[in-house]
Order: sequence, then structure tokens, then C-alpha cells
Amino acid sequence: MGASAQIFSVTLPFFALVLCGYLAARSRLLPLDAVPGLNMFVLYFALPCMLFQFGSSTPLTKLLDPVICLLWLSAALLIVAFSAWFTRRRGGHWPDAAMGALVAAFPNSGFMGVPLILALLGESALGPVMSTLLVDLVVTTSLCIGLSQWGAAGEHGALKAAGRALKGVLRNPMPWAILLGALSGVVGLSLWAPIAKTVGLLGDAASPVALFTIGAVLARSQMLAGNGLPAQPPSDAGTLVVCKLLIHPLLIYAGGLLALGAGWLGPGALVPLVLTAALPCASNVSLLAERFGADNGRIARIILWSTCAAFLTFSVIAGLFASY
Repeated sequence: MGASAQIFSVTLPFFALVLCGYLAARSRLLPLDAVPGLNMFVLYFALPCMLFQFGSSTPLTKLLDPVICLLWLSAALLIVAFSAWFTRRRGGHWPDAAMGALVAAFPNSGFMGVPLILALLGESALGPVMSTLLVDLVVTTSLCIGLSQWGAAGEHGALKAAGRALKGVLRNPMPWAILLGALSGVVGLSLWAPIAKTVGLLGDAASPVALFTIGAVLARSQMLAGNGLPAQPPSDAGTLVVCKLLIHPLLIYAGGLLALGAGWLGPGALVPLVLTAALPCASNVSLLAERFGADNGRIARIILWSTCAAFLTFSVIAGLFASY
């Protein structure tokens, strides 16, 4: 079996689970009212347990590598700046510009990236992936939420939005799970056996349920999009999908090569960083778009297109780096 066939044999089951979730919700076999509960199970139970386990087995220096964080944040800022400018230039309002920028810069690293890149590269690749997740959850998301309210009526609209973003970060269990896992690893804390077994069972459920949930969330967002705001003038979905799937990994690759040449980046970090950047858009951005007044139909369309296209683009990029 060639390298390309091996890559597809790994990626196909992951995207097939996304498709199963999409079809289940689209056909109403899974009631739309059940999708938020499924999402909450993944977000507050299964995924934090999986991240806690990985965080406890990953050295803290790899989870909070300053070079990786700076490289990832620099690329995210470039994507956010270009995407927001592009949408505004085509007549979009600030909420649409900000949420479009977020969906172009924030990969689905939590629900999809961690299990997929683990399957492709092994546990040694998880440190860089979780570093990027922390940056996106804490910095990129907060920045774009603040930007979405830049032109809001009333005093200090952007500052209020930034405060709401900070509260959202503090309530999000994913960064806490990573950091608590890392802390338990540093101090050598072992969970009581029955608790460890419970955490293990929930962690084992995270990957398949999260992938199924991505598809269900995409279907629900698409089906409910007609109840939101009317579509905005800019037709920029294709451009933002290209930014996410091609420009983002290219920026990370170029910056990573420079950091490697300078001796700042470890040789094993470049491939997982590029593959993380090549992931489709984070599905939870559609929820943020709805909350902060953006056109949710447009955001759902971008996420859906990027997820469909990523089956090919991600597999090709992974194949190119198979022997790196």
C-alpha cells in the first residue's frame, strides 16, 4: 500500500463519521433538538477527559512552547487581518467580518485535530496541536469577538464584547483540561483508580462522538440558517475556505521553516503544526456567529464547504509530509 493510500485509509473513517452525523441530523433520524445536548456531552465531558489524559502525559514545555505559540499567533493574526479586510471591502458589517476572520483562522483542532493527528503521527505530535488550541481558544477567539462589536452602537461595544469573550474562555473546559492535565503530570498526581477509569471511558468516547457531532452541528446550522439574518452582500465563502485550507498551512510552513533554520523550532513540531492548520474550520464558530449578530447561514456554509473539501486537501497535504 502506497503512502497516499495509507493516508486515505486513516482519514476516511474520520470524515465518514462526520458524514454520518450530518446525514443523521439532515434526515431527522437524530432530532435537531438533540444536537445541542450531544455537543455539550462532547464539550463538557468526553473531550476534556481526553485532553486531560494527553495533557498529563505531555511535558509542560511542549504544551506552552513560546516559539510554537508565537508562530501560530502570527499566522492567525495575518489571516484575521486579511479576512476581515476582504469582507469589509465587499460590504460586510463588522460582525460578519470578524466571524468570517475567525472561521478562516480557527481550525477544528479540538473536535477533529487531536484524534486525527494522533492517528497519523502518534502521541509525540499532540504537544504542538494542543499549544495551537490554547492560542485559538484564548487569544484568536477573544480578538475576533471583540472585533465583531467594533462598530456596535453604545459606549465601549468592543470592550464589552472582549469581556464577554474572556468570560467564555474561563467557562470553556478545554483549556482548563489541558492545563490541569499538564499540572498533574508535573506534580506526579495520579487519579484514584475508579476515577481514572471513568475519565478513560469518557476520553475513549471523545473521538467518535466528537466527529459525529461535527456533522450533526453542520446539518443543524445549515437547516436553521434561514431563521437567522438575511445573507450579507459579500460573497466571500470560497475565499475564506481557501484561506483556511491552503493559505493557513502555507503560512505555518513558511514560518516554521524560518524557525527551523534559526534553530528555534524542534524538527518534530513542523508537520503537526502544518496539518493542524490544514484542518477545516471549527464548527463552534457558527454558534458564536449566531450569538454576536453575524450571518450564521454564511458561516455555516463556509464550515460545511471547508469540511467537505478538507477530505481531499488535508489528505493531500498529509501525503506530501508523509516522509518529512
